[in-house]
Amino acid sequence: MSQPAKSSRTPATPDAPESAAGSRAAAQRLKMRRELAAAAMELFATKGYEATTVDEIAAAAGVARRTFFRHFRSKEEAIFPDHDDTLVRAEAVLNAAPAHEHPLDTVCRGIKEVMRMYAAHPDISVARYRLTREVPTLREAEIASVARYERLFTRYLLGHFDERAHADDANDDPLLAEVAASAVVTAHNHVLRRWLRADGQGDVEAQLDHAFAIVRRTFGTGIGAGRSTAARTAATAPATVSPHGEVLVTVARTDAPLEEVMRTIEEALKER
Repeated sequence: MSQPAKSSRTPATPDAPESAAGSRAAAQRLKMRRELAAAAMELFATKGYEATTVDEIAAAAGVARRTFFRHFRSKEEAIFPDHDDTLVRAEAVLNAAPAHEHPLDTVCRGIKEVMRMYAAHPDISVARYRLTREVPTLREAEIASVARYERLFTRYLLGHFDERAHADDANDDPLLAEVAASAVVTAHNHVLRRWLRADGQGDVEAQLDHAFAIVRRTFGTGIGAGRSTAARTAATAPATVSPHGEVLVTVARTDAPLEEVMRTIEEALKER
């Protein structure tokens, strides 16, 4: 029996034009979300939040009601158009973290995507902040958005514990992960609120770094300093002290976290 001829066609694979089309669609989606958000913000400011309807927001943006609901489930969501995309960017930071980086530092870098979102449009961010202070429903929607970041960071930290530090009671891992993630988000939100109350003025990046340093000192112990034991060993070699106690020698990679180097030195001095 003869075999059917095999097709010479190869499976279809995404090509550059299709990828470009996807990028354009995402950009158009975000543009429309921002236009709807701008229309909502203007109406909330002039008419008041309670008096503004979805139909009015859609009309002000020049689109149909059904278009509004393709982008937002309610008018509460309309003033937070960027959180979905920012959450994706924050997760991408976690997924692309270098092996030697301390997980808390990775999380701090991830949440900086949120600050960049606010800092990109200071005037809108300040107006939105004032509005959320006045409307409890919007405040609740904002809190729900913050909770999404906390869950993302908690899951990430839970996978990066130093097993030696938790050999006695691994049940502490979920608690430490949740508390540490909450601390990072709280530090970020504290700096963000202070910046918004100052009308978006000041070096918010420096303020964030200071707040994150406090979190790192408080919660850095117990969460692994690297993605694996091998990475941790390669980052900082054991320190040695000369027999006469006059010279301390240690070897560390230039990209090793400073606190990891200092901890190695302290442990060597204690063994003298």
